[in-house]
Amino acid sequence: MASSLNVLHLLLILLTLSSTTVTATFRHRRTASHNYRDALTKSILFFEGQRSGRLPPNQRMTWRRNSGLSDGSAMKVDLVGGYYDAGDNVKFGFPMAFTTTMLSWSVLEFGGMMKSELGNAKTAIRWATDYLLKATAQPNTIYVQVGDANKDHACWERPEDMDTQRTVIKIDKNNPGTDVAAETAAALAAASLVFRKSDPNYSKVLLRRAIRVFAFANKYRGAYSDGLKSYVCPFYCSYSGYQDELLWGAAWLQKATRSPTYLNFIQSNGQTLGVDENDNNFGWDNKHAGAKILLSKAFLLQKVQSLHDYKGHADSFICSLVPGVPSSQTQYTPGGLLFRMDDSNMQYVTSTTFLLVTYAKFLIRSHTVANCGGTIVTARRLRTIAKKQVDYLLGDNPMRISFMVGYGPRFPQRVHHRGSSLPSISAHPAKIDCGSGFNFMHSESPNPNILVGAVVGGPDEHDRYTDERSDYFQTEPATYTNAPLVGTLAYLAHSYGQI
Repeated sequence: MASSLNVLHLLLILLTLSSTTVTATFRHRRTASHNYRDALTKSILFFEGQRSGRLPPNQRMTWRRNSGLSDGSAMKVDLVGGYYDAGDNVKFGFPMAFTTTMLSWSVLEFGGMMKSELGNAKTAIRWATDYLLKATAQPNTIYVQVGDANKDHACWERPEDMDTQRTVIKIDKNNPGTDVAAETAAALAAASLVFRKSDPNYSKVLLRRAIRVFAFANKYRGAYSDGLKSYVCPFYCSYSGYQDELLWGAAWLQKATRSPTYLNFIQSNGQTLGVDENDNNFGWDNKHAGAKILLSKAFLLQKVQSLHDYKGHADSFICSLVPGVPSSQTQYTPGGLLFRMDDSNMQYVTSTTFLLVTYAKFLIRSHTVANCGGTIVTARRLRTIAKKQVDYLLGDNPMRISFMVGYGPRFPQRVHHRGSSLPSISAHPAKIDCGSGFNFMHSESPNPNILVGAVVGGPDEHDRYTDERSDYFQTEPATYTNAPLVGTLAYLAHSYGQI
């Protein structure tokens, strides 16, 4: 028995060394089927097309203009700024906070590879955090939405023309929202790390606010969609509950503060907050997988021994993605795309590929591998899976179409996006009212304004894609789809010597 264990140990060492060698030489491979650097640039530029508020002089998406300049006035607060989540003109705080967390994580893990794009990525983060600071300015209160989604969706208007009611929705101790509050705390904490060196004063402001917001989230517990169902459902209901956000928020605060307070919280509450659950979706609603990967880093690289179990939790999630291993649970299309659901599936592709390349990084640096029920999976294999997903997104798919607007010779022309599909202010200065806009929405003409970098919802389980503006499942972009892709593209651009 001892002899066989020694052989297995030797095999693990050889696999790890092999994986490390691959990483050392991977940087020097110069051939790639895609221009990942170009895709990175465009994936960040997309956020300028989603901006709400007063646009700066250096705005590059020039067909957009100021919008939502009175946001918050209904409650006598300043809520100008932030991002529209997708193709409508509503500011939903829950997905905006997750977008911010993932943009920040992208920079924290791969910002050193972004070169000239690092500044643009940090600008995109700050556009969000400036807004989140406004939304959390009052203790024990968070303004979690601006705009009535039902009324907004009944119109097809440019954000610059908006005349629908800008309803302001908040949570407080009487109407709690642990999920959105803890995600907001995660976003502020992650962003505080991004700005720690470049703007230490701003970083401290973000971290202090993150601490306060997390305390509010933890003290006054409840799902925000319980009390705000008519406003946030079915758009951004908290389907998974708030436990995952509490674990996720605590993980980010532990990373940002290194305080034993959050480590103790994680140790004491991890089980009750669902760390053992085998949910393998990672996105704006469910954060368990992300928390597992993030906390595994503390064990693997910072040697926080009390988080030892998170290596196993992270392996369990990662192994569910690997085709051919005993614990694989993931469906792939015939063309090879990870497939979770018909509605905006590409969001899960981008979030999952980010976790794959990030965990691969942790495995390399800790000289270890993932154990998938007795099957050893190396960092190299995880990176190969991730690259295949990104390549599919960028055009290596049965339809030979890029699902990123403005990238490659063929890309979506009829994106489900109000601002992109309607004539710009410069082309059509006169107001286009609520109902008249639907003439453009139902038109078969390509969008007049190219929403560069937008990643659309993507194809169905049979790799079929319909470029129809009305099919929001397939043609609508979202900020939380792009945010994790930024990190993965930076890694790929660097690995292939493009940046």
